[in-house]
Amino acid sequence: MKNSAVHTAGIDVGASAVQIAIARVSGDGDASKEEVIATAQDRIRRRDPRVVLDEVYAAALAEAGLKRDDIDYVASTGEAELVEFRDGHFYGMTTHARGGMFLDPEARAIVDLGALHARAVKMDERARVLSYRMTSQCASGSGQFLENIARYLGVTLDEVGELSQAASQPEKISGICAVLAETDVINMVSRGIKTGNILRGIHDSMAKRFVKLLRTSKASGTVVVTGGLAADTGLVAAMQSAIEGAKLVMKLVADERSMYAGAIGAALWGAFRHRRLQERERAA
Repeated sequence: MKNSAVHTAGIDVGASAVQIAIARVSGDGDASKEEVIATAQDRIRRRDPRVVLDEVYAAALAEAGLKRDDIDYVASTGEAELVEFRDGHFYGMTTHARGGMFLDPEARAIVDLGALHARAVKMDERARVLSYRMTSQCASGSGQFLENIARYLGVTLDEVGELSQAASQPEKISGICAVLAETDVINMVSRGIKTGNILRGIHDSMAKRFVKLLRTSKASGTVVVTGGLAADTGLVAAMQSAIEGAKLVMKLVADERSMYAGAIGAALWGAFRHRRLQERERAA
């Protein structure tokens, strides 16, 4: 019983999307084997988040070849109250740190780039949070801001990264607030500035803010990018340039599963908690 496989689900409900990861953990202690056997996600847009959640959960279970009854523990992170069938909840910094370390065991920090905010988290070798810094309430460093700009420019989020990296003359964008930044963009469009140059300017502005978070959190070594904006290759490239420009000792890593880091971390912490609960029951 002690070494039987445990299946857990991590459900990350954010402001704009739902991400779910299904994990299988076998063995125990240092000999345990952790696998992510399925992931699924969808944007909420203007739909009922609970409907989106149920659809994404069904898709993740189907990919894993499991049924709801096969899941030993459901762990939520983010907007927990929407996951009515959860067994437990974990804070976002904790889950992103754990998920980041799963994606790269050498990671000692993560930078979570979400729809409404960004945060840098420094952690130890066990994914325990040591310090963190978050952006202010201003939206100019958020995924929602970038999505709004892309919509105004008439491009999809999938196109943003490639257009930005192909830019030849990045335009300087105000990093003070979203209103001023959007005004800058409107003026640039009216002047005929190329879309790629505008996007690169936005990425450079955002990257400076995010790297400042990493510096003030005293992060160093391998840093995993997590959250929805981790898929934006242009932003990641701009951050790497900002790190090099600031001469910081950091290695930035963006995995293809980085957007699922919160869900992955929730699933893995859920497996840990489930095992501890089993041990208590056996000892009782």
